[in-house]
Amino acid sequence: MCARVFISYKRDVEPDEPVALALYQALKIQHDVFIDQKRMGVGTHWAERIEKELRRTDFLIVFLSTSSVQSEMVKGELEMAHHLAKEQQGRPVILPVRIDYSEPFKYPLSAYLNGINWAVWKGLKDTPTLIEELQQAVTGNGLSPTAAEQTVNPGQPEGKMKVPPPNYAAQPQSLDLPEGTMDPDSALYIQRPTDQLALSAIQRDGVTVTIKGPRQMGKSSLLIQVMNAATEADKVVAFLDFQLFDQTNFASADGFFKGFCSALTDELELEDRVADYWNEALSPGRCCTRYLAKYLLKELDTAVVIAMDEVDAIFGTEFRSDFFGMLRSWHNNRARKKVWKKLDLALVTSTEPYQLIADLTQSPFNVGQVLELTDFTAEQVADLNQRHGQPCNKKELTQLMDWLQGHPYLIRRALYLLATEEYTLKQLLAEAIEDRGPFGDHLRYHLFRMYDQTPLRAGLIQVIQKQTCSDEHLFFKLRGAGLVRREGQQVLPRCRLYAEYFQEHLRG
Repeated sequence: MCARVFISYKRDVEPDEPVALALYQALKIQHDVFIDQKRMGVGTHWAERIEKELRRTDFLIVFLSTSSVQSEMVKGELEMAHHLAKEQQGRPVILPVRIDYSEPFKYPLSAYLNGINWAVWKGLKDTPTLIEELQQAVTGNGLSPTAAEQTVNPGQPEGKMKVPPPNYAAQPQSLDLPEGTMDPDSALYIQRPTDQLALSAIQRDGVTVTIKGPRQMGKSSLLIQVMNAATEADKVVAFLDFQLFDQTNFASADGFFKGFCSALTDELELEDRVADYWNEALSPGRCCTRYLAKYLLKELDTAVVIAMDEVDAIFGTEFRSDFFGMLRSWHNNRARKKVWKKLDLALVTSTEPYQLIADLTQSPFNVGQVLELTDFTAEQVADLNQRHGQPCNKKELTQLMDWLQGHPYLIRRALYLLATEEYTLKQLLAEAIEDRGPFGDHLRYHLFRMYDQTPLRAGLIQVIQKQTCSDEHLFFKLRGAGLVRREGQQVLPRCRLYAEYFQEHLRG
């Protein structure tokens, strides 16, 4: 049987790339194998090719190593495969391979991979065995759990959306890698004024907290801080990430609201009684409210925090007004019924909600404590530089800010690479916009996300060339993606890095 296979790995990294290429050479004899090794052009055609190959593939073999678990492109390919499998009767099948990596998967990788068997590679002597095992898996035998796997990461049932305890591998100079949600106790976590407002708010009963800001601003890390503070205040926390809901959950209002109630019940570790409380004569939102008030809140003796990340996923649905109107009603109900004072809401969004919710009296985003995160200031970057062991002097920090404009993720990545001596500042800036440079993976991911969004691409080019965006709705989408910012009457690229890279790769 000839199968279509997609190999996902971190390029230009050892041992990932050599093992991936050895696997490619072995599999291509009998199968149709795609691997991104032929220096495809980095533009919209490249991104289109990646999605096309993922949609047609039968198996996604994903290499997971200390480097690749931090790769935005590897995460993006895995995320797409996860959702495609839900749409396409289980295809592609995900076959994870641990490449000399024994740490538990961190969120959100844990949500995609826990519960799936994986292969293990610990050294060159394992390459022939790995190839044989994957050849068998591709022919239909799957990957078998081994004793080594079970001791590495016992996992949890697929579909569980609990926040995993932070597990941070020791890094050079004891530095945390710059990707992903940060450990609440990380020495590199920079507190901003909004943090204190959020942490103070969650100490009270019956509060609604909204955390807004572009992508990679630190919203999810602040949400984890809020959840941690709520737990310390003896509140029960239920965490829901809507990005992890399957597309089938968004197919209908009734299916979504039932799935929401079931996920919430699971997080609260109670018996699922959705069917008992659902009344088809009532609207899904009314049924959901009834389930929460008459069952979940009454079953618990303490306050409950529903922490919702990536609520942007709901803005594209036909029932968004019903769902957010329901949350607003829960907020308002606190003034009328005592049971609702036990409920706190914490919402994270990168989209301006008023662009998509016509009736602001039905919005939960303009009540309670509304916090908007902004880029790091020069003082905060200097503080972070000191926490990294001062790899930059004052003049070099100015150069870094000129390129990255206080972008929290990019600043952390740059300082990490400088502190661990993977780059000098001169090398980092010289290679900043190269496909295989220090930010290449991050920049490629943005292209991957934009390739089929013609208005977004055109809007970004307009911003770069004319410092304006004629469509306000488009501006908010670009800002939510973390690509642009407004300064006075001008709309500008988020930072010089984006301006120079996308000017080059979005032409034509």
